[in-house]
Amino acid sequence: MNTLSASASGTFLIGGDLPVHRFGYGTMRLVGEGAWGEPSDPAEALRVLRSAVELGVTLIDTADAYGPEIAERLIAEALHPYPPGLVIATKGGITRQGPAKTEYVGRAGYLIQCVEMSLRRLKLERIDLYQLHRIDPRTPLEESLGALKQMQQQGKIRHIGLSEVTPAEIEEARKIVPVVTVQNRYSLADRRHEETLKWCEQQGIGFLPWYPIAGGKLLKPDQASARSLADIAARNSISVAQLSLAWLLHRSPVMLPIPGTSKVAHLEENVAAAGLRWDELVGAETL
Repeated sequence: MNTLSASASGTFLIGGDLPVHRFGYGTMRLVGEGAWGEPSDPAEALRVLRSAVELGVTLIDTADAYGPEIAERLIAEALHPYPPGLVIATKGGITRQGPAKTEYVGRAGYLIQCVEMSLRRLKLERIDLYQLHRIDPRTPLEESLGALKQMQQQGKIRHIGLSEVTPAEIEEARKIVPVVTVQNRYSLADRRHEETLKWCEQQGIGFLPWYPIAGGKLLKPDQASARSLADIAARNSISVAQLSLAWLLHRSPVMLPIPGTSKVAHLEENVAAAGLRWDELVGAETL
């Protein structure tokens, strides 16, 4: 195994001016099941956040809907005052009514409140990357992104990103604000957003794949690709999850994986994947 540091994944410039190590950490799994409620082990949750930074993670992704509000609170509790170079990306635009129960809300007044409350919980004066968690089909995009543009002009947001969008939706959004990142569901076994990834690649936009290590879960054990993954992982004495993360880093230079976990041991296993090289792992094989 190579050096245990997220820095081994290389660096990406978000928006052309915000450097992060390509291997980040997502906080949804810090809170209760269905992104609802307090963590089962609060002390371990704080240790995970501190360990992530110690392991070279410079991009932490969160959202006000995780908990709700709990993940942001834990980040501030564990890491404030923040070390230089740490980028905390958060999201707004989803309300949560219970475990795994959500509704999209993109009204201007609500999003402005979301930004203000995230600033307060995270103890920040400016959020480096603020992402619209989902486009609200009931609210004009001009209203939703106009609110974020207003907050950006006030210096409360540095960069703006989107989540679960198509190239056409990104193009429409870019008529209103600069868009520097996209966060869509994507993994070795789930490539439904291949077109969006390719578009981001062409535009130099960061792509944050959520649910990034679903490969082992979505591929059926009897599928040839699943057997191949397991064989390659065993041959290299790594896990299928690590192999899946190595593939993501190899797949595109704009890929910024943000695997989440609530355990330090699992975090260390994930971060170890940052130092793996796909070509060295698989040789001439393709998946």
